[in-house]
Amino acid sequence: MSQSMHVPTLFDILQAQRRIRPYLAPTPLYSYPALNNLLGTSIYLKHENHLPVGAFKVRGGVNLIAQLSPEERTLGVIAASTGNHGQSVSYAARLFGVSSRIVVPLQANPGKVAAMQGMGSEVIFHGEKFDDAKHYCEELAQEHGYRYIHSGNEPDLIAGVATAYLEMLADEPELKTIIVPIGGGSGAAAACIAAKALNPTIKVIGVQSEASPAAYESWRQHRLIHAPNQTIAEGLATGTAFELPQRILWETLDDFLLVSDQEILQAMVWLLEHAHTLAEAAGASALAAAYRLRTELAGQKVGVICSGGNTSLVQLKQALALTNESKQ
Repeated sequence: MSQSMHVPTLFDILQAQRRIRPYLAPTPLYSYPALNNLLGTSIYLKHENHLPVGAFKVRGGVNLIAQLSPEERTLGVIAASTGNHGQSVSYAARLFGVSSRIVVPLQANPGKVAAMQGMGSEVIFHGEKFDDAKHYCEELAQEHGYRYIHSGNEPDLIAGVATAYLEMLADEPELKTIIVPIGGGSGAAAACIAAKALNPTIKVIGVQSEASPAAYESWRQHRLIHAPNQTIAEGLATGTAFELPQRILWETLDDFLLVSDQEILQAMVWLLEHAHTLAEAAGASALAAAYRLRTELAGQKVGVICSGGNTSLVQLKQALALTNESKQ
């Protein structure tokens, strides 16, 4: 692994916290009696959906773009995204006066696309899946000299995202387990580094959709692999595992499970019903995993990351329709 892909340390995370604090307020950590009753344990929900772009990744975007060299700022940045990474880069680029381009798949979430355009990014549509957009993004970066911001293999993104876990454990130091959604894996890698630096006995559990299990299979097999990528949850939709997050997860992630898209949609509805919280599918996946693990988690204080709230109306209707069917 190259020096540019070093594993962030607690020192890096503390530096990131100092860097982003003028721009991003800490997000709340709430416990909801109705969710606690549903799962039979004490659930603490970390509201990353309250951040300016509605998702956790903006922490990393601000931390990285704040540190660009003058030349990189002049040439601008480019990223590939299914939505939240792109919004993070767009938000941070506008904050620091840097031009940005985001390459998205043709069927990208319209709300996320509109948000990126509204923040001043040029949005470039390419390919059916995220991996198609990513390859084209890399070509454009090479051709024009843009600073390419990978959605996973960026130590500064991971260090920025890890500030959420410093906040989480400052608010509730007695958490025994933290459950984190995994797409590319930057959020889970961040959780492992930050949480275990503060409490080496804490368990970090990752969750991915069984319809897009590349990160799960890579973690299980200790090698980077490709896998089918069919999930409805954009934030979990990667067909290829990312090197830097995986290297961190191989060493530090305690457990990893797959849940179905149907379980994720159910968790979206539970968050609406019991916590008055709008979560996108990826943002609800940690609750879906907590419900699956509720017997093992009984009696613990459990941190659950609501990683984002940028759902589409179509997906929200799908979730509500599914729940109505199950009640009939």
